[in-house]
Formats: sequence, C-alpha cells, structure tokens
Amino acid sequence: MKQLVLLVLNLLMLLNRSAAAQQIVAQPGSTLTLGQVIAQALDRSAVGQQAATNRETGYWAWRGYQANYRPQLGLAGTLPNFSRVILPVVQPDGTTSFQSVRINNSDLALTLSQNIGLTGGQVFVGSQVQRFDDFNGSLRRYNNQPFTLGLTQPLGQFNALRWARRIEPLRYQESQRQYVEERETIAQRVTELYFDVLLQQVNAEVARQNAQATAELLRIGQERYRLGRLSQSDLLQLELNQLNARQAQTQAQLNAENATVDLQAYTGLTEADAPALAVPDPAPQPAVAPALALEQARQNRSATLSFRRRLLQAERDVAQARGLTGFRATLTANTGYVNQATTLGATYLNLQNQQQVALAFSMPLVDWGRQRSIIKTAELARDQAQHTVAQEERTFEQTVLTQARQFAALAQQLRLAGRADSIAQRRYDIARATYLLGRISLTDLSLASNAKDGAKRDYIFALRACWVAHFRLRALTLYDFE
Repeated sequence: MKQLVLLVLNLLMLLNRSAAAQQIVAQPGSTLTLGQVIAQALDRSAVGQQAATNRETGYWAWRGYQANYRPQLGLAGTLPNFSRVILPVVQPDGTTSFQSVRINNSDLALTLSQNIGLTGGQVFVGSQVQRFDDFNGSLRRYNNQPFTLGLTQPLGQFNALRWARRIEPLRYQESQRQYVEERETIAQRVTELYFDVLLQQVNAEVARQNAQATAELLRIGQERYRLGRLSQSDLLQLELNQLNARQAQTQAQLNAENATVDLQAYTGLTEADAPALAVPDPAPQPAVAPALALEQARQNRSATLSFRRRLLQAERDVAQARGLTGFRATLTANTGYVNQATTLGATYLNLQNQQQVALAFSMPLVDWGRQRSIIKTAELARDQAQHTVAQEERTFEQTVLTQARQFAALAQQLRLAGRADSIAQRRYDIARATYLLGRISLTDLSLASNAKDGAKRDYIFALRACWVAHFRLRALTLYDFE
C-alpha cells in the first residue's frame, strides 16, 4: 500500500513537470514572448537603428536628387577685396616703375539658375555689381549688370541629369523596400536566437527534472537494495545516472546563459528584460501557392528594382564613356544690360546691350585607340552586368519557389513533432511507473527517458524551423499570406 501511494504521488509530480516543460512559461511579467523580443529588437537594437538610418539616408538622397531639377537661387561675391602693395608698372617708354597701390575691388552677384534635364544644360538669370576704389588717386567706379540672361549647353557630351531621372527613382524605391526587408530579416534573426535560448532553457528544465527524477530513483533503489530486491550493479548504475544528470544540469545552465548573452547582444535587451522566454504558439500556416509567392516577390522585393537599376547603371557607364571621349563642345551665351559710372545710381541710366556667345570644343585627332578601349571596356562591363543580373534573378526566383514549397512540409513536420513529444512523454511516465513496480529493467527506463528528452528537443527544433520559415517567406515576398 505504501508503494502504491508513493507511485501515485510520483506520477502526479511527473505530470505537473511535463506540463511545465511543455510551456516553459513563468508568472505574468517575468517572461517575454517572441513578438515582444522582435518588437524591442526593431526599436532598440543597433541593427534596428541601422535599418532606420538607411531608410532616412535613402530619403535624403532622393531629396537631393529632386533639388537638382528645381531653381537654385544663390548669392556670391567678394566683399571687401582690399589690397595695399607695390606693383611693377610698365611705363610708356618701356621702362618699369614700382608704384604703391591702394585699391578695393569688390563684387556682388545674385543668380537664379535652372538645370534642363532633357538636354543637360542650364539657363540662368542674374544681376551683378562691381565697385572699384583707387585710394591713392581718389577714384571710384561702378560696373553694373542689372540683368543678365544666359545659357550653358554641352553638346555631344554625357547627360548625367537624364540618366539620373531614370536611375534615382528606382534607387529611392529600392531603399524604402530594403527597410521593410531588413526589418523582416531582423525578425528572422531574432527568431533564430530566441529559439537558441529557448532550446537551452528547455534543456536546462529537462536536465533539472532528470536530476530530480534520478535522485528520487536512487533513493528508492537504495531502499530496495537494503531489502535485497535490487542488485548492486543496478544501484551503482542509479548512482552513475544521478551524477550524469547533475553534470548535464550544470552544463545546460551554462549553455542557456551563453545563448542568452548572444540574444541580448543582438537585440539590445538587458538581463533584467528577459529572465525567461515563453514557448510561442506554432507559426501561422496559411496555404502558400509558389506561383503567388513568386508574383508577390517580383512586385514587392527591392531585388527586382535592384536588377533594373544595375542594368541602367551599366548602360549609363557606356554612355558616359562615349560622352567623355571623342568630340566635345560647350555652348555658352548670355544677353543683358550693362553700364559703368562713378556712382551706383548713374549705372542704371542709359543702359547698354551686352551679348556674349562662345563655343568651346575639343576633339582628339590621334589617340592610338584610347577612345575605343575606354568604350569597349564599358561595354564589356555592361555585358557582364547583364549576365550577372540574369543569374541572380534566376537564383532569386528559385529561392522564393523553394521556400514556398517547403512551407507546408515544415508545418506538417511540426505537427508530427508535437505528437511525438506528447507520446514520448506519456511513454516515459508509464515506463517510470512500471519500473517502480519492478516490471521493467533500468535500461528500458533509460531508453524511455532519452526518447522523451529527444522528442522535446525535436519539437523545439521543428517549432524554430516553422517560425524562421515564416519570417523568411515574409522577407522574400514582403507579403502577409495570412
């Protein structure tokens, strides 16, 4: 009767410990869930801050690009520009005389300019005034250009503005999509580290339970040995099992601490933030059609924009190589009004027309194949970029399709692992109760214990694989299949 009562108590204790091991959930407020850890990592970790910084950098680069196509108003000048020196002055008879000079030659200009994206030129409107003072001769003069309209137009040259209009919008959209991808990638990495810690916590909990169970078995074995119902060999095996269980418990605690340090280092959590982690529910398991996953990936991922941008950049480099070699010319023209007088007000009277036109050009006559080699190098780089992008695009599509196909298999594996965990736990409970009644050997009990521990770990591994696959598919498609 005493043994039967003891057996019932032991079974109740084991069932309670089994439930605790299945959940690993402490009292409210003392654990963190997977979602909470991911949220804190996105908000507080260095990688989360870096993702936000990259997005802001992309935004301001886009603002800078847009500013190139908007009017620019600028003020420039040299005020004052005073000098007191002795300069050589050539005399009418050809001799040189060194004379003391005290002058001020200041100028101030206001310019409104606008880039022309279609042609790569620039049109500007400006106003400039210049003042000259000769203090030795008590002379003051003003040169005033109240209005000037001009144009600067490269001819036959590389038009950086036209290519930027095609490339920069892609770069900006790419940076915004990369921000979402980086957050999903962070969630995936946090999930991996989270389950690394969780697995070690499960190992530590299992080791603690095993240590307690082996201690209880050793106590019962010692009583049975004194009664002559247990061999010395089995008693020694029980003592060895207890020592091994205590060593495993110590090692499991060390492994849990090391895994926790890795999680804290990546997420920015402190030791007080995560005393324990809760076992999450299974990841969402919606039906994912590979064709739909690939379609969403093509629409949403930054990689598709990156492929287009890199091809355009390769074409731009070829155009730049052609535009910077061979014939090049720049047309500059301006018209306006100008006048000079001894007072500033007088310069606005009787304004005179002013026109300037200039065409500067350069063209190599003999370059020994330099122009052809530069263009050919750029063309070969473009061809290589096309081959590389095509290969990366095929790899990207295959990755998405493979991940989508494996999603259902991982869900099925998780269900099987959960069932195996439950069966192994029940088998161990029965085996231990049967051993206490003396109906099976210690070896059979050890096999049941090892199977129970292995099933527990396999369930955590399967749960980890499902959650990692969940976030990986989200990162690959930027689509919520739920």
